[in-house]
Amino acid sequence: MPDSIGTPALWAGFFVLVIAATAVDLKVLAARGATSVSVREALGWTVLWIFLALAFAGWLWWYLNGMQGPEVAREKTLQFLTGYLIEKSLSVDNIFVFLMLFSYFSVPPELQRRTLVYGVFGAIVLRIVMILIGAWLIAKFHWIIYVFGLFLLVTGVKMLLFAGKEPDLEKNPALRWIRGHLRLTAGFEGERFWVTRDGARVYTPLFVVIAMIAVTDIVFAVDSIPAIFAITNDPFIVMTSNIFAVMGLRALYFVLADMADRFHLLSYGLAFVLMFIGAKMLLLDFYKIPVFLALGVVVAMIAASIVASLLWRPKTGG
Repeated sequence: MPDSIGTPALWAGFFVLVIAATAVDLKVLAARGATSVSVREALGWTVLWIFLALAFAGWLWWYLNGMQGPEVAREKTLQFLTGYLIEKSLSVDNIFVFLMLFSYFSVPPELQRRTLVYGVFGAIVLRIVMILIGAWLIAKFHWIIYVFGLFLLVTGVKMLLFAGKEPDLEKNPALRWIRGHLRLTAGFEGERFWVTRDGARVYTPLFVVIAMIAVTDIVFAVDSIPAIFAITNDPFIVMTSNIFAVMGLRALYFVLADMADRFHLLSYGLAFVLMFIGAKMLLLDFYKIPVFLALGVVVAMIAASIVASLLWRPKTGG
């Protein structure tokens, strides 16, 4: 494993925080039951998750400043904030895919809440696995950095070329396989993923949505994990920035669900972010772009795409 600031106590403390925050989220979910989430409530949770991430960054600076000095504290805190912003930005693409899936399968708002919890939990688990694999690969094979960089560059170009185009779910191989191999009910059965009929298990459309979200989580984990390794090889910074970015994904979905059309140019900004991060990785042994500069570039790209989305409304048919 690469050198890391993560001590056993820091790792344990972080995972206790994650487990506690997840438990509170699930407890609130259980108390509310199958009810839809208002934008106001979702915004409150989103602000809370962002505040927790920023509070963690502040604590991290304070801790490292006392233990290893201001230079290390500044560098690691900037790495965390940059990684968090990149992963948070890329997670917006997850949200748009979730929105497309819920719309395609006509999932009622009151059923989306529980489905998103499972989807976000799956995203967290997959990212933990991918981070551990990525850290091990980089420690063993330095040249893998160039593979990651090229992958991100190509992914960014592909995203740029297909930005603004609606994916055709009917042609999705995972969905076609599920429909061809599983018995499905005609409609939803409350929050149940399957029911038993004539002694056989029959799956509901909600199960299909969960399965598709799992596939989406895998795809986005493969896309986003290399991006953070362009900022730092420290597994503790990689893990914390990723998990903090994903933890608030459920609440952020309900904030953006009604505003997806307003940010129609955001995918272009995300494409340029991936291309920039990919180029940063490819140049790593020739020129190391300072973390604060990388943070500024990412912020500028995301902000520019948001402002452009607000200034230029999407074209409507007819």
